[in-house]
Order: sequence, then C-alpha cells, then structure tokens
Amino acid sequence: MTQPFWKMKTLSQLSKPEWESLCDGCGKCCLIQLEDEDSGMRLHTDVTCRLFNADTCRCGDYTNRKIRVPDCVILDPVNVTQLDWMPRTCAYRLIAEGKDLYDWHPLVSGDPMSVHNAGMSIRNQVVSEDDVTEAEWEDRIVEWPGEGDDDELEDGDLEDEA
Repeated sequence: MTQPFWKMKTLSQLSKPEWESLCDGCGKCCLIQLEDEDSGMRLHTDVTCRLFNADTCRCGDYTNRKIRVPDCVILDPVNVTQLDWMPRTCAYRLIAEGKDLYDWHPLVSGDPMSVHNAGMSIRNQVVSEDDVTEAEWEDRIVEWPGEGDDDELEDGDLEDEA
C-alpha cells in the first residue's frame, strides 16, 4: 500500500495543493498571542486576526492577507521550523518535526469536519480583534485543546474530545 504524501515527502518537496491540504482548518495560527514579559511564555487568547472567519475557520481574504495584514506570517518550508508559536497540533509543525498527523486531521479521517468534531478548532469560539480593544486582550487568555502543557501529544495520540 502506498504511503500518504506527507509521509513520503519533506515539506519543501510538496506541491502547492499538497502544501495547502496540510492545513487542518483549526484556525489556531490566526489567534492573537501574548508573551509574558518575565517568563517569555506565550499565552493564547480567544482573539483572532481581523480577517479570520469564525464560521468557516478560515481566512476571509487568504489571497490578499499579507497586503491587508502586513504582520501576517505566510508559512513556508523554511520558516515553519523557526516559528515556535505555531500550534503544537499544526500539521506543518508536526511534519517538520518528523511526527505523524492526528487521527482527527482531515487528510487522515477523510472528513473536513473532523477537526471541528474532535474539538480541536477555534470555530465559533473566538472574537475578532476589531471587536475588542487591545487593553482587553489580557482578559481573554485561554487554553486551547492540544496546546497546553498538560495535554498528551506524544506520537500523534491526542484523544478526540468529541
């Protein structure tokens, strides 16, 4: 039986459609994160980029995102290995670290809704940065499934929460 493309290729070997299909649609990379000045620890919020669509869990203007949000980071095979703020459950990060995808990833499950059904996305649980002030961000710190220190993430065995 043939192995799936993400097990046979490095990130730099992927075609554009393969690269794009690795995104599970969790939306966690579109969250505003804060950094604790004393510890350097990153803290997740429930505040998203202004372009994020909470219903679809996708960018509302993916093609023009860098133009409309200049500090938007466009992932590539090089920078994905350097971005320590990427979600721990992110397929790009997992593949770069030599790990497998989780069972709830749409490429594994065959179901584009599996990431949402497993409770691993931020769909309809967030607020846009346009709807809160920056002063409120600290009050909106949350821990997302799969991203906390206590979550068991070894060998892609994170249990579904659905």
